Amino acid sequence: MVFQTEFEFTLPKGYVDDEGNLHKKGIMRLATAADEILPLKDARVQTNPAYLTVILFSRVVTKLGNLQAINTKVIENLFASDLSYLQDFYRRINENGTGKIKAECPKCQHKFEFEVESRGE
Repeated sequence: MVFQTEFEFTLPKGYVDDEGNLHKKGIMRLATAADEILPLKDARVQTNPAYLTVILFSRVVTKLGNLQAINTKVIENLFASDLSYLQDFYRRINENGTGKIKAECPKCQHKFEFEVESRGE
């Protein structure tokens, strides 16, 4: 069995670049301890702890559409619903090791997994 460290996602709305191109499909990798610790030294995080999310996602989102690089400017300019989606996705893959949600039928106790579909516009 191969240990999966990268997970595909599709943003609900998508990132619009400076040329007006929409980027929705991306890849997020599992976070390392350094991903969560090193941004704490950044002055932007020390001034505003909420900025940790921006720096963290600029590190773990490795692909978004056909953008050449993912940086804090890209993450800062995501729509709020896309940022919220990434926060949930990050939590799922780093806690569960999968982008899927585990569920159980209340009647027959059948266990299954499913991926949450993003709601587009």
